[in-house]
Amino acid sequence: MAIDYKKEIKRLKGILDVTVVAHYYQRDEVFEMGDIVGDSLELAKKSREVDSKWIVFCGVGFMGQSVKILAPHKRVLMPKVACCAMARMIDAVYFDDSVKYMEEHGVPREAILPITYINSDAAVKAKVGEMGGLVCTSSNAFRIIEKGLESGKKILFVPDRCLGQNFANSMGLKSCVIGEGECNPKEADIICFNGFCSVHQYFTLEDIHFYRERYPDIKIAVHPECDPVIVDAADFSGSTSQLIKYITELDPEQKVAVGTEYNLVNRLRPNNTFILSSTKPECPTMNETTLEDLYLVLKSIEEGAPINEVLVEEHIAYHASLALERMMESS
Repeated sequence: MAIDYKKEIKRLKGILDVTVVAHYYQRDEVFEMGDIVGDSLELAKKSREVDSKWIVFCGVGFMGQSVKILAPHKRVLMPKVACCAMARMIDAVYFDDSVKYMEEHGVPREAILPITYINSDAAVKAKVGEMGGLVCTSSNAFRIIEKGLESGKKILFVPDRCLGQNFANSMGLKSCVIGEGECNPKEADIICFNGFCSVHQYFTLEDIHFYRERYPDIKIAVHPECDPVIVDAADFSGSTSQLIKYITELDPEQKVAVGTEYNLVNRLRPNNTFILSSTKPECPTMNETTLEDLYLVLKSIEEGAPINEVLVEEHIAYHASLALERMMESS
């Protein structure tokens, strides 16, 4: 007899000391099972505030790590330990190489302030924490970068070059990308690592032109992980939560084309909302988690043999927590 996963998940949630957390990019049937839903910043804050012994995090690996680091007394499990492709673009070695690049181009180590997007492994966050740096999300990057500039240091921004460039542009700052053209750290305010979100690279100027020609009064709203030329051509750019707020507050008759992950856009208002791409912009790793995975991880708690537990080495967790806590204090 087939298992009714939704029914079983609800039963297990009712008898276990557990909170199910789900990111906005999760597939609908998993998202609907979340006790807490949100973007990276919201989930990091709310997860450590709940009283539950167990956190079951439906998302990607760096998110589960961040919760474990911020709330080490909690036991954090993931239905599927999926890895964000952007987070995989940088590791501790690549981070050290980026610092070395800046040093070789005339910026001493003590004059560098690293900021890492939350989409990074705990080992990278630890490197950032050791150097006095901070973590940011797309929701608070402006504030974090602004605070970082108060130090008078050059900002090394990892791993998302688009996010770093877009916020530099919005603040009237000069940026460059290591490995892309001539990047002189002495002449730039923000020096970016050459990473990116593959999903947010789907959106093109041709897509924007198509919608503007078809619907002259349409609004274009995009995530700042998109390429700077896309952000510059849009009417609005913001984090996942900021996009939701902007779009839901529009007049119901106002047409809007949205440049971010498919699952989020698909569950927004049903009318006059379009995907800003002819290709389905679905995050493959966010979509790895299924109802069966969620059921199995909850069942493992019930049986006293938890699976997919998130663990972070103590020395890495210590330094990574410094960078994360600096973010929480600043935001």
